[in-house]
Amino acid sequence: MHITRMNQAKTYQAPNHDNMTCLRLQGKEASPCQQMWMGMSVFEPGGQTGLDGSTVEKIYFVVEGEITVFCESVDGQKSEAVLGPQDSCVFLIGEKRQLKNLSNQVAKVVLVMASP
Repeated sequence: MHITRMNQAKTYQAPNHDNMTCLRLQGKEASPCQQMWMGMSVFEPGGQTGLDGSTVEKIYFVVEGEITVFCESVDGQKSEAVLGPQDSCVFLIGEKRQLKNLSNQVAKVVLVMASP
């Protein structure tokens, strides 16, 4: 078993992420987990990710606050939704996704994905 205490989680830099802090909770350099990793993103008001696709599925779980998610499917269809505490969503391989904190309060979102 490997435990990561929140107050000991290390930050990491993610491309196209603005006005937010990314914390590695498990996997990669945080633990010996090799098949997947988990992080927490702390979005300040106005914080956002870029509109990017991925080669792996990504699961997002809102812990605190409110986050607006934007999606562009592989066939170009666009959608958006507002997620609140305990809501989750998955983005499939190739779907472009963007997360934005359009509120005036901090939002915390857990990310789980396979390790490449």
